Parts: sequence; C-alpha cells; structure tokens
Amino acid sequence: MPLPFLYYVGGLFGDVLRVCVPSRRYIASRNLQLCFPDHSALEHKLLLRRNFRNTARMFLLSGFVWWGTKKAFDRSITFKNEHYLANASNKGRGVILLAPHFVAMEVAGMYVSSRYPSVSIYQNNRNKVLDKLMLQARSRFGGKMFERKSDLKSLIRSIRDGMICYYLPDQDPGPRRAVFAPFFNVPTATWPVLGRMARMTRAVVLPCTARILEGGKGFEVSLDPPLEDFPTGDTQLDSETMNRAIEQCVRRLPDQYFWVHKRFKTIWAILSPTSRHNPLPPISGVLIPSGDANNCSIAAITALPAAG
Repeated sequence: MPLPFLYYVGGLFGDVLRVCVPSRRYIASRNLQLCFPDHSALEHKLLLRRNFRNTARMFLLSGFVWWGTKKAFDRSITFKNEHYLANASNKGRGVILLAPHFVAMEVAGMYVSSRYPSVSIYQNNRNKVLDKLMLQARSRFGGKMFERKSDLKSLIRSIRDGMICYYLPDQDPGPRRAVFAPFFNVPTATWPVLGRMARMTRAVVLPCTARILEGGKGFEVSLDPPLEDFPTGDTQLDSETMNRAIEQCVRRLPDQYFWVHKRFKTIWAILSPTSRHNPLPPISGVLIPSGDANNCSIAAITALPAAG
C-alpha cells in the first residue's frame, strides 16, 4: 500500500490506541510530564496525541520496512550528514551510531546496513515467531546481529575492523547494572556501556536519529557531529555525556520518541516500591553513585504519581 495511505490510517489507528490502551497512555503521559515540566496540560495532551499517532504509523509502516523491495526502501530514505561517516573511515576509525529509541529506529539501522558493513545488538523477544521475523528483517541487507547476552568479543573485533555499530542504549538496565545519570534532569538508570565500547575500539560516536516524514513521504536518517572528548574513561561522566546527546536528539523530535517505553522504571521503583498511584516520598540525591546530584531533579519526580 502507498506510504501516504498508511501514514493517514496510522494517525487514526493511533487515536484508537490512545483510548484503548490506557496502561501505555499512562506511561507515556507521565514520561512527558516528567521530561517537559514547563509544558501546559494542553501541550502535554497534544504531544501525547501526536506521539501515539506516530507510534501507530510506524507499526503500519513496518511491513514496508521489513519486507518491501530494497529499491523502494532506498528510495524512501533521505540520509543527512553522511560525511561524518566518511570522515571517520578516512581516519581509519570504527564508528558507533548512538541511536535513541525513536519510533523509526528500525529504519536507520537497516538503511545503514544496506550501505555499509555493520553490526548491531538486539535483545531476544519472548515471542519466538516475532523474534525470528524481526531478526530476519533487521539482517536482510547484510547487517550482522549480536544478542545482548551473548559473547560480544566478535562485536568488538568487528568495530575495530572498521564496521559500523548501530547501538540503542536508552533502556533501563535495572538497579544492579545501572549508572544513574541525568536524562531530562531526572536521575535515570543508564547502561554504562557506550564509553567502554568506544574506548576498547577507538571508535567515533555519532548520534543518529530517524524520523517519519510528514504526510508519509518516507523517512529521514540524520547524523550529528561526533561526541567531543569521548570517552573519558570515567563511567559516570561518559554516561552523562551519552544521555545528554540522546536528550538533544529527543528535544528536536519529541513527538517521535518511544515514550510508551518504561524509561524511568528503576527510579520509579526506588522512589515508590509499593504503590503505583500514591504521591512519591521525598528522596535525597544519593541515588547517583558519583557525579553531581544537583544535575538531577528529584522534585520533578516527587510531584508525579509513579508509573507502573
């Protein structure tokens, strides 16, 4: 089906999902209130509506992305700032694409793998059929996939050899493995992996965003300049730099970030371990093991009910 048609129907489907899936609406709404505390109630409502519409649009567009012809797929993509990749290659450096969880995240990873030797990390899906379909789709243009819990030595060697790594780290790792770093001024459980990978591989780190173009005119993949003075070797500082880069990407495109994801799951659980709806108790900044606690807003969290 034509992309503009799927885009239009997806908008209607998103309105239905927003009404019929209250649990995800609740999570997305609380995430938006937490990350954009200066927005009015109307601004939050409109942003939530656009976000659900874009999430549903991408769901309907996934068939085209996963199974459409390569010619049609390539024709649908606009790639901006590709010269950053060329610059890194000319210097003999590997590249890690720091990719936030935008709704069109699959598009960027697959498009890059169709143009460059690339690798990526994925997490097994509990649904075995869906897991197989997703793995086949993500690797159909030659990208090599590594499961998150597998031995990643081959991944490190691949990046050292000049392959591009498409990496999506903005997920909650749980309290045991996390570094707490500011994300939208919130102390957020963060994977402390990107800095280590960059240090082990001497790779350049480029923030990478993907978005659905207005009216279903295709997709845009865009690269930002390399992270400066990264990595430092300090896990806390590197995690803060990573979250800051992700936040900058999200602020440019807030209605296409994956807000229905429980990005603040760990911090909610720490602050309010027994109740989903009661106001959160006050807490000091000692949640951040190192670094400046003043960079994170506990007050912003305590003003909201906990998300489940």
